[in-house]
Amino acid sequence: ADFPQLKYLGDLIVDELPDDARTALPLLRSLDFVRQGRNLVLYGNPGTGKTHIATALGIEACTQGMAVMFTSVPRLITQIKETRQERALRSLENRFINYDLVICDEFGYVSCDKEAGELLFNHLSLRAGKKSIIITTNLAFNRWSEIIADKVLVTAMVDRLTHKAVLLNMTGESFRMKETKKILQNQL
Repeated sequence: ADFPQLKYLGDLIVDELPDDARTALPLLRSLDFVRQGRNLVLYGNPGTGKTHIATALGIEACTQGMAVMFTSVPRLITQIKETRQERALRSLENRFINYDLVICDEFGYVSCDKEAGELLFNHLSLRAGKKSIIITTNLAFNRWSEIIADKVLVTAMVDRLTHKAVLLNMTGESFRMKETKKILQNQL
């Protein structure tokens, strides 16, 4: 699946997760949302466990025999552009469609031009209503137009990604900041 790090559900400090995540985690563990072709959008400020949860659910899906792809949104856009230049886009689309679960991490960290926005929209739309996508983002939906300038395209993308999706507000204190504070306190 090309996970950048191995993060497991058992490693989560559930008590420190934002309320939405704590409440939804037991249902998400079952992976029924994947079997039903529903999406999961984890949104909130950095350091609150979005990527950890997405990765852990992806690893769990792999252990249950599901085909999983993990990518960052900027990396996916680059891959789509390169494959299109090589005139092999249809092959990439066919592979993308066939995964049981695609995890697109870090939506909102890098702006994309009109072409990239259109390519991303078209690619994600291939799975709409059929197969699951997990999106992690640090931006609320009303701020996605800061990343993709075409507001109509953003509206259509949000509409497709959130249709029958599980939406988790992951706003909270950063785990990394908490760890840094502990280290600093121990040094005193």
